[in-house]
Amino acid sequence: MKALRTIPDLAPYKKGDVMVVFGELFSSGYANGIVDEAEKRGLTVVHSTVGRRDNEGQLRPLNDDELKDKPTPFINIPLEAGFDMEPDSKGQTPCDQLKGIKMSDWDRDHLNWDSILESQANGVKRFRTNTQKYMEELKKHIPKGANVLFVHTMAGGVPRAKIIMPVMNKVFKGRGDRFIPSQQLFESQLGKFSQLNFTEVTANTFQHLVELSEGIRNSVQDNGGNVSYVAYGYHGTEILVNNEYRWQTYTPYFQGWAKMALEKHAQDFSKRGVQCCVFNCPEILTNSSSIFQGVEVSLYPLVGAIEKEAAPSAYAKNVLESCRALLKTEHTFEEIMNFTHKYVTNPLTLEFSSFANWPQHNAQNQMEYMLDSSEHLIAMHKDPKNLMTSPLSEEVFKATGFLMFHASYKLQDPVLWLNHDIVAKQMALNP
Repeated sequence: MKALRTIPDLAPYKKGDVMVVFGELFSSGYANGIVDEAEKRGLTVVHSTVGRRDNEGQLRPLNDDELKDKPTPFINIPLEAGFDMEPDSKGQTPCDQLKGIKMSDWDRDHLNWDSILESQANGVKRFRTNTQKYMEELKKHIPKGANVLFVHTMAGGVPRAKIIMPVMNKVFKGRGDRFIPSQQLFESQLGKFSQLNFTEVTANTFQHLVELSEGIRNSVQDNGGNVSYVAYGYHGTEILVNNEYRWQTYTPYFQGWAKMALEKHAQDFSKRGVQCCVFNCPEILTNSSSIFQGVEVSLYPLVGAIEKEAAPSAYAKNVLESCRALLKTEHTFEEIMNFTHKYVTNPLTLEFSSFANWPQHNAQNQMEYMLDSSEHLIAMHKDPKNLMTSPLSEEVFKATGFLMFHASYKLQDPVLWLNHDIVAKQMALNP
């Protein structure tokens, strides 16, 4: 694991340079941090959309009403990835095949794989065609002599079929006889289809982006400009445990295999001379991660990292005070650090936090211990809907955005970890 340990020098980006958000920017997501940093530095930020589906399931651009609040410049060409809604030659989508499946038989063989693979090929063709159109529009927004930073924000790909969420809820939140092991889902046809879709959305879109922007890359470089590509990964995080930074992870990270494929794409392109990097960012709590209760447990120790790395900073002190104000008066940061230390060093947690074996599947006792730990930490708060993980997540957005932006100008490693130490160190620089 290679981590960014020191704050990068400020990148020499200038006004007139361009940052391309490849994927749609939504609230409470990692990419908001790097967009804010680019705007502070005077870059033109080109925004994108994944498009929307109409009542018949057809992919379309945004309409005038949807566009009115979008920042400009904005390229209104749908960049939805994946193929769960993509019809085969007979008009059937993978999600159509999943209609009517009941919880009692979710793991039986239901899928026509010839149809699935045809939809996959059609989805890739559609995405690449739209991306080629997108690049033609993008050329209009890149002035001669500009530097260009591409920010890949594509992630996810959970198939949009009703049966998926009830099954996933049992995998990620199930207790007792309501628990479904992640390996059972992974090895089922439903799981195999999901993994294919995750890989198309999370990983292969990066490949398509780099390949189909080659013309722009060559043109910019021929005019003396710098071109870089950054992407958001996850592969566990080092957190502060007993005054040391120790790697740990959330298990089961069901998209881990797709994130590994994303890293592989970056490694391959880097060998070919393309300046690119997947930044593996710390766990946070977002709207989209709410199903994964327990992922936030390893975010709490960030308060210890802030105390260790950023203690003199007035900004850091304000963040810590805002977190402390959310706790019940009888609870302290020391108590949280002690609890998370016991959690991370528990043999049950350690068994499912092996870097060499990542990503791993879950077990019922491990999941129940994690869920109990999550609920214990939530109970320390005055309001269970207003947790200190919210301001801490916001700080991770900001810090990773700053770090990725300034490291992007001169990338030497195709994969880098941004752990709690560097996040806290960056916070100390804030005015």
